[in-house]
Amino acid sequence: MNSNHSSIHYIVERLNTENLTDIEQLYAAVYGKQAIPGFFAKKYDTAFTGVKYTGFIAYNSQRQPMAFYAVIPCFVKSDNKIILAAQSADTMTHPDHRNKGLFVELALTTFQLCRDLKIQLLFGFPNQNSLPGFVNKLGWRITDTMDCFIIHTDNFSWKGIIGKFPVLKNLYTSYQEGILNKYVAKQNRLDNSVLNDGCGGVYRDEYYFNYKTYSNTKFIKAGTSTLWVKINSILLIGDIAVQPDDFDDMIYELKKLAGKLGIKQIHFHASPGTSLHSLFAMRFNSIPSFPVIFKVLGEDLRIDKIKFTSADIDTF
Repeated sequence: MNSNHSSIHYIVERLNTENLTDIEQLYAAVYGKQAIPGFFAKKYDTAFTGVKYTGFIAYNSQRQPMAFYAVIPCFVKSDNKIILAAQSADTMTHPDHRNKGLFVELALTTFQLCRDLKIQLLFGFPNQNSLPGFVNKLGWRITDTMDCFIIHTDNFSWKGIIGKFPVLKNLYTSYQEGILNKYVAKQNRLDNSVLNDGCGGVYRDEYYFNYKTYSNTKFIKAGTSTLWVKINSILLIGDIAVQPDDFDDMIYELKKLAGKLGIKQIHFHASPGTSLHSLFAMRFNSIPSFPVIFKVLGEDLRIDKIKFTSADIDTF
């Protein structure tokens, strides 16, 4: 596939085992920092779905990566059916090659590949910069805006001190692991809470959780509740198995954990119309976070009934 924009010649190639490291090179050019080696190779190896490496890289004539777009195949359960779907994921364009139509071309090429692979539905959580392109140029539909609940713990954050003294990083990591080991849950999977609400959502089985090990997340107990979390400068809740009567006890234990870790904020993103959203909304303020967008590739689907939590976002 060839593309010409402003007399610049691009070569477009599908992701494969040979060119995956080129994404790391482009990432460094776009963000000014190095990606974790092998991260993208694991992220886009979705063999558990039957398809993988679902995206494309655009190169210039010197075979330098100039742009990248890909989706992450997964399964979605909706109306008692399990369908092959995919999440719109990384979009990167080299700073010197923006506004040349590369994003739209790579996206359209990826969408056709999805059709060929029998992917029936695409969904995504774009930032405000990407949203107009998806809706106005690529025909995606907005169904929802997720809310982010932010719980302030009033703890002293150690992040700034650790940043000034890198020697402390390993000590803090060891300390953090020691604390978290006391909270670790026996299971290493969690049913999607939105499915228990009668909504559609991402279908998680053991193969899905084996795939998700590319991201550093943990399953912990807080009171009698089980949570799927990701911890860095904040404590991000992915999803929760909690009884409504146990919710306040769970939050109390979670704030205690954050205190021990020196974390100032706990975040949780949820779609309106879900039970977890309601439980948080009764106690905490929220701010709008991610718009939820869809593109239907197969037969007509009830996308308005499909809901999400933080755990469904590819950065979790």
